[in-house]
Amino acid sequence: MSKAKDPKKSNVSLPQLRNMIEEISKDRNLPSSAVQTALREALLKGYERYRRSQHLDRMDFEEDHFDNFDVFLNLDEEAFQVVATKTIVEEVTDEDKEISLNDVKNSLQQEESAEELSEEKLLELIGDSVILDVTPDREDFGRMAAIQAKQVLAQKLRDQQRKIIQEEFEQFEGTALIGKVLRFERQSVILSVSSSFGQPDVEAELPQKEQLPNDNYRIGRTFKVFLKKVREGSQRGPQLLVSRGAAGLVVELFANEVPEIEEELVRIVA
Repeated sequence: MSKAKDPKKSNVSLPQLRNMIEEISKDRNLPSSAVQTALREALLKGYERYRRSQHLDRMDFEEDHFDNFDVFLNLDEEAFQVVATKTIVEEVTDEDKEISLNDVKNSLQQEESAEELSEEKLLELIGDSVILDVTPDREDFGRMAAIQAKQVLAQKLRDQQRKIIQEEFEQFEGTALIGKVLRFERQSVILSVSSSFGQPDVEAELPQKEQLPNDNYRIGRTFKVFLKKVREGSQRGPQLLVSRGAAGLVVELFANEVPEIEEELVRIVA
């Protein structure tokens, strides 16, 4: 609704953008969409840092202050823009989140293709949202955004990988998986579990309290384990929590051998 800047003027150049996304996608076994999401989030962090550096006298930016901001990647132009979703109001109290009805009216009047709206129709726009190009014009913004994006991109990519793993495996909570012993950390056994998505093998943690005393855990040996939980969030470490002693694993092992159990004609009671 509101007239944006000329895209060619507001675009911040990102040379080889398309190639970079394709290479990261291949190297990380991530879909292109996930790489683009990570890159957008990293560039938005760069914008936040730039804004904070330009307002050193204002220290009251809340953690969620920029939640209505986003980054648009232009793969054809190999560039990006920063956009903000703002609410139309009569009187602006926060320029980052609101735009005045008068500014919207002026923008509409500048658009040749826009139909002329009556005052009554304009008043009906109050409360609506518009997406505006808010890309800073200064050259130093592009450099700072690129530097900041490079610093946080690896973490954003890990976040996307964890999100994909969570979406794939949470449907298998409460079922048995095959895991191969990779290594030992403290008193836990770390196993690898195959991913159907095409990711590298996903790591699963088998804590000491979930291990069986008679199991001989050797690197390379495979075990059937019970998926107890898929950990959420961006914390480091194995995302899958598995067990060798869970009752659910016993039930599933018996179910594979006894048809009546699999068909729920017979129930195992501890």
